[in-house]
Amino acid sequence: MPPHATRLAPATSVDAPAASDVRESMTRLPEPLQLPLTWLTGRPYTGQRGPRPTPGFHLAGGVVSLVTGLAVSTAALGAGGWWTLLLAAGWAVTLHGLRNLRMMVYHQCAHRNMWARKRLDRALGRVIAGLLLVQDFDGYAREHVSDHHALRHMTPADPTVQAILVSLELRPGMTRARMWRRVLGKIGSPLFHARFTTSRVRSYLAAAPWPDRLLAVTGHGLAYAAAVTTGTWPWLLLAWTVPFTVLYQISNVLRLCVRHTFPGPGVREKRGRDYFGRLTNAIFLGERAPRSGLPRGRATAAWIRWGARMLTVHLPARYLVLTGDTVCHDYHHRYPMSRQWADYLFARQRDLEAGHPGWPPYREVWGLVAAIDTVFDSLRTADPETYDRARLPRLSERALFSAFED
Repeated sequence: MPPHATRLAPATSVDAPAASDVRESMTRLPEPLQLPLTWLTGRPYTGQRGPRPTPGFHLAGGVVSLVTGLAVSTAALGAGGWWTLLLAAGWAVTLHGLRNLRMMVYHQCAHRNMWARKRLDRALGRVIAGLLLVQDFDGYAREHVSDHHALRHMTPADPTVQAILVSLELRPGMTRARMWRRVLGKIGSPLFHARFTTSRVRSYLAAAPWPDRLLAVTGHGLAYAAAVTTGTWPWLLLAWTVPFTVLYQISNVLRLCVRHTFPGPGVREKRGRDYFGRLTNAIFLGERAPRSGLPRGRATAAWIRWGARMLTVHLPARYLVLTGDTVCHDYHHRYPMSRQWADYLFARQRDLEAGHPGWPPYREVWGLVAAIDTVFDSLRTADPETYDRARLPRLSERALFSAFED
């Protein structure tokens, strides 16, 4: 069980200025490392400026990651022996590409904000839906904007809430430790993944336009038929199906568990910028760099430990779970139609340094586990009557698993 899961003290998000020293502490490192650290943590240091990626850059990055990951996995399986260990690297790169295509490109297409051209955005969204076999694009776009970005946000009508309460079986009053056990049990369950995969396919085939369904079924079917015919189906199973199903869905569940906090039971005014702005935290990855002035031996040990944790704890969380702009999801909920979304890291920082006009202070949590703790604690203290699972509308399993994608 994650080490934070058994602590009794609640994990709470903090206003951005109070935690900014975590990132500022890293400015003692050489300047060439600052841009990589900004990408890894998800947070620029105060005053930092960087390149401005375009929507096309993110699309190309997702495609290149996907193709590269598959190539690495295939080469590792072909070489055999110790080279097979590189399969894990191939899985990671493939999963990164899948998640970036889904969490950034597909998401912005749903907002008609990829290129701000309705037909192009819709066409790209439909292609990605067919590739990933997720909820059909048109249905997702309607539900996402109406249920997740409106007054229903974080109410029982929000798909995010429905997925947490019904699919993950979490509820108000449940302890943080029990929630962790429930979630870890789900992502470790073959039955859960089988149901998730089946629901993904059914969700797509049930509502996608027939030309899209025909293209998707033909494309996926030909790939598997060719693999069976040529005897390479174990390669396809390992190189593609594992990251496409199990790993993708584990990442999806963990991402769901940090997306938004539940409003407290004493909140009466559930509208307005102050209310909605506090339902989403930025989630940054990293920890405070060792302080200066330590004796040489202690300083060396501290920097080795810091570097090891950045590479083995925070980098995997950033690369595999909090991909793309999910670290700055709070900026998206404040400005869902911002044309600066592709420059998400610095767009949020510019708004923060400008005083976030018209909005409450930004809030941030450092670390994936701490972010999940924060959401679990908010659900534990949420109004049990409002979030009573029995009061939710009856939903099909297909619809519930589609809600993970919201």
